[in-house]
Amino acid sequence: MKTFELAGSPRTDLGKKATKALRKESSIPAVLYGGEESKDAIHFTVTNSDVRKLIYTPEIFLVNLTIDGKEYNAILKDIQFHPVSDEILHLDFLHVFENKPIVIDVPVVLDGLAEGVKAGGKLSLDLRKLKVRALYKDVPEKVHINIEHLALGKSIQVGELSFEGLELLNASNSVVCRVQLTRAARGLAAKSGK
Repeated sequence: MKTFELAGSPRTDLGKKATKALRKESSIPAVLYGGEESKDAIHFTVTNSDVRKLIYTPEIFLVNLTIDGKEYNAILKDIQFHPVSDEILHLDFLHVFENKPIVIDVPVVLDGLAEGVKAGGKLSLDLRKLKVRALYKDVPEKVHINIEHLALGKSIQVGELSFEGLELLNASNSVVCRVQLTRAARGLAAKSGK
């Protein structure tokens, strides 16, 4: 997993008024959850320009977070956007430890050319990310799925997949990808069937 360096400033004023003032200064309020004790939560702020490359990317990062001189390993858990302006309103980070598993969405990459596509079908990726539980050191940047043997009209479901060190949390009957029949493929099948 790639790493991302981020520095935050601690904050003590937590009310609406203080939060509004922070946002006017183009700072984003953020919280780090999951400390040594379950009720630990560290409130801090980051600047919009600092988190831009962390948020607007399909990749996942382990964030080396520095707040008031202390360093934490974390992952970005949740982002709240303004419903109209799409401005970032709030960030939630999760403190990660080497011996505790985390739950994170990992991007899916399809490898190879499916047999069904060669026969005139259309490849459809239904799940762009898979939800996995694993130790953060075992989480890959992307999950690769080989689709070379995927025939026309067939699909790959979550239950058919397994990866070393990863527990898949999506429903086992969720379709990850499929090769759909097109009109041209149906026409060819009808002509060859006669």
